[in-house]
Amino acid sequence: MRRLASLLAAAAATAAPLAAQAPADNAADPELPAIRRALDHYLAGHATGDGAHFRAAFHPVANLYFVRGDTVATRTGAEYIAGASGKPAADEAQRRRRIVFIDRTGDAATAKIELDYPSATLTDYMTLLKTGGEWKVVNKIFHSAPKAAR
Repeated sequence: MRRLASLLAAAAATAAPLAAQAPADNAADPELPAIRRALDHYLAGHATGDGAHFRAAFHPVANLYFVRGDTVATRTGAEYIAGASGKPAADEAQRRRRIVFIDRTGDAATAKIELDYPSATLTDYMTLLKTGGEWKVVNKIFHSAPKAAR
């Protein structure tokens, strides 16, 4: 038991300096507002059904990946944008969306977005690149978890 306690104490002592070296909150990142703009267009596309918001968010080479059954499925960004309805969903007032986090290194960033809808909770993981002075989503993977019927 003493040996386990010694090992745990040594592990904690080793981890403490690593935690102190972890990057500070990225709220001061000067690129954050521009990254958020792309993600806000994505969220506005969902809220309004307007494909123009999705076009502002996605790079033309963007792809979406997800699991259907037990198989990886893909969709191009253009196909995704073409599916925009042009109007808000009937239950839009009950839908909630939020950006959970953004992490950036140089001209690459990732973001996690949660979409809380009456029938499902969706989690999107976006990868973005800065090209031509703009941040654009180049890849999206997502998971959809149906909610129990009420």
